[in-house]
Amino acid sequence: MEAARPISYSGQGFSLIGEKGRFVLSPDFRKAVRDSGQGERILCLAKHPRWKCLTGFGLSRVAEFEGELDREERIALERGVDFDRDLRAQQLYGFARVPFDDSGRFVLPERYFRLGGLTDRVFFQGGGKSFTIWNPEELAKLGADWIDAQEACADLEAQALAGKGRK
Repeated sequence: MEAARPISYSGQGFSLIGEKGRFVLSPDFRKAVRDSGQGERILCLAKHPRWKCLTGFGLSRVAEFEGELDREERIALERGVDFDRDLRAQQLYGFARVPFDDSGRFVLPERYFRLGGLTDRVFFQGGGKSFTIWNPEELAKLGADWIDAQEACADLEAQALAGKGRK
């Protein structure tokens, strides 16, 4: 039996809020999330633990959480720093399961607008095991390490706004 290939999120995407308050997950991210859920169209969303944005991933990522907790706890012990496993587990497992349709349209739960500082437009940034979902204004506040993502966001936003004007 062939081992399952790990799911990886790369690239960028952008969405303006559309009809019925829905955003659209870009095709590359949509396929990876669907593959992660063995065909289920479920987007897992959580507040990013450090940045003012959201993190998104597919269902198969959940199977990695216990190993991640073990690794983080071991590192904390080696460094002699406190590690609250229960708190970290709450952060990992406290995600929302958001369905999306074949076109990638999904409704963002209201609390995630507040938690991620989101408004009527979002930028998706690939990050390997997960991806981040940004308000372009929040992303723009970050330093020079983020210049590539900031430029991609600006380009994709301009394209989206130009496309909206043609309708």
